Amino acid sequence: MATVVEEPSPFLRFEALPVPLLPDALQTELRATLRLAGPVVAAQLAHISMGFVDTVMVGRLGPEALAGVALGNTVFFFFAIMGMGMVRAVGPMVSQAVGAKEARAVGRSVRQGLWMATGLGLVILLVLSNVEPVLRWTGQEPVAIDGATRYLDAIRWGILPFLGFAALRSFVEGLSRPLPVTIISFVGVAVNIGANELLMFGRWGLPALGLAGTGWASTLVFFVLFGALAVFVHRTAPFAEHGVFAHIREPDSAYLRELVRIGAPMGASRGIESSLFMLTTVMMGVLGTTALAAHQVAIQCAAFAFMVPLGIGMAGTVRVGQAAGAQDEAGARRAGGVAMGLATLFMVGTAVLFWTLPRPLVGLYLDLAASENAAVVSLAVQLLGVAAVFQLFDGLQVAAHGALQGLKDTRVPMGIAMVTYWGIGLTTGYLWGVWGGGGPEALWWGLVVGLAAASVLLVLRFHRQVGRAVREGAAVPDEQEGAPVPASAPAPSLDE
Repeated sequence: MATVVEEPSPFLRFEALPVPLLPDALQTELRATLRLAGPVVAAQLAHISMGFVDTVMVGRLGPEALAGVALGNTVFFFFAIMGMGMVRAVGPMVSQAVGAKEARAVGRSVRQGLWMATGLGLVILLVLSNVEPVLRWTGQEPVAIDGATRYLDAIRWGILPFLGFAALRSFVEGLSRPLPVTIISFVGVAVNIGANELLMFGRWGLPALGLAGTGWASTLVFFVLFGALAVFVHRTAPFAEHGVFAHIREPDSAYLRELVRIGAPMGASRGIESSLFMLTTVMMGVLGTTALAAHQVAIQCAAFAFMVPLGIGMAGTVRVGQAAGAQDEAGARRAGGVAMGLATLFMVGTAVLFWTLPRPLVGLYLDLAASENAAVVSLAVQLLGVAAVFQLFDGLQVAAHGALQGLKDTRVPMGIAMVTYWGIGLTTGYLWGVWGGGGPEALWWGLVVGLAAASVLLVLRFHRQVGRAVREGAAVPDEQEGAPVPASAPAPSLDE
């Protein structure tokens, strides 16, 4: 039989590059984090590209449709991101079980993650089915509400596979094998483009569904993503060895409680962070359409850049979790430090880009030569200058948050998020930007102040907790009572 030599992934080729002047252990950690973060970052960019594709294609339907999808998309992903934050508790559960060599705990954690995804999905589906009266109460334009309702009536059915995919993705990444998720995510982008064209505009004899077609296309994409990843983990080693779909109909209350204990604060933190930007957008609208349009351009630039430190933070969760599971305090501390350093270093690069080339970046979204865009372009350039500072702290805080999740430390970080994002960031932005008359730039400086406070407190929290978390040892829930069992206890086999 001929021997097949597998070509290395493009994400792995940097491994041969020398990293001078660094200790061997730090070089090893740096390479491991980059090897894991590369595909994760690519997957995040693929997911945000779907939103970009939707926006561009809906723009062909006219400004009213664009307003409807903007409102509906904000509502859907506010709830979806909170649910995803909870479900991603599967990640630290799996990575710590891997570090502790608890093979059986891996499969049990993922199975209960799928149960949690189902329960959360049903609740969110119910909420989205009854959200129209709330939208009307907020005083939004009737045409925007009508468009958002049509969009939500379609995309709401995709919430279950969306959360199921998040659970399986956390499992795959927890085993340090993220490349399959990346490939499947880019397949999703292609499906999204094709489905939008077919369903929105009625190609190949299909009816033109307009704005609703965008929602149905997204729902189809979510089912494709979940189905493809489910088949992959069921049939492919080493994922199939954990028997994720074996005994899937049997709830495991001990593991489910542990997932809720870890995941509920994670979901709340994501919701608090999302609401910071959502409420800032609402306040921008109070300042006028020019401010709102310029803010949208600046926040889109920041959002694309944010995908990289977010992916690095996810990789940090896995690396810290595996070291903590192996009761390696130095390794856990090193993994967290490397993730925070890489995230901050990348954001230094984007800050320089925002400072030096703001007009070309704004030109990606607006025609710089059009006189009617002059005011928006001018303000967006100013906001990108503030966004440059914003980037530094945003990258550091998301990486620190990921490192803490690797320690299963989620409750105190949730409190830090609430105090810094709402108590400091939103309050500063409102008092300075709206009440004090500082305008759009002051609102953005409120974001900077809130994120700066969060990053400092989260970094301090990690360095304070890492030793304690590792000394206590990774624990898995007891099968009978839900009490933690030390990771050093003998691991049952998958066949038990």
